Amino acid sequence: MYLIAVILLLLILPAGSVAIEDLAQGGHADLLHLVGKWFVFWAAGVRLFIAGWRQIGWPRLTAEDIFALKDPAAYPVVREVGFGNLAMGWLGLLTLPFASFLIPSASVGGLYYGLAGLGHAFRQRNAEGQIAMISDFLIFAVFAVFVALRGF
Repeated sequence: MYLIAVILLLLILPAGSVAIEDLAQGGHADLLHLVGKWFVFWAAGVRLFIAGWRQIGWPRLTAEDIFALKDPAAYPVVREVGFGNLAMGWLGLLTLPFASFLIPSASVGGLYYGLAGLGHAFRQRNAEGQIAMISDFLIFAVFAVFVALRGF
């Protein structure tokens, strides 16, 4: 289930949104802008908001599935991570009505994904941790390129 959610939120939905908006604009859209807009919305907005909500409400799932921690003492820490994810996700969701939030959200989200990927890289991972690490690095790369080309 986790892999399906990652593929949907980090590939299919953003790419589909880019394609639909490009078609709606007659194929003359600024593709870099559309890639940034839709990948930030889905990856930094929807994914992080859902992750935050899940970590706050059901910390056991993240503790066990991603970090292989069975100790309930880890739940308050997971909830704290969830608060940050919820806040970053909210910023990403606001990029659609407030285009000026796009570069800040891509910057914050990209930094988070890059650091989270490094965190996964330097510890032993289960299958979900491996998926998280790979997807974190891929989204970091997309956001880094977007911010480098559009943000400065």
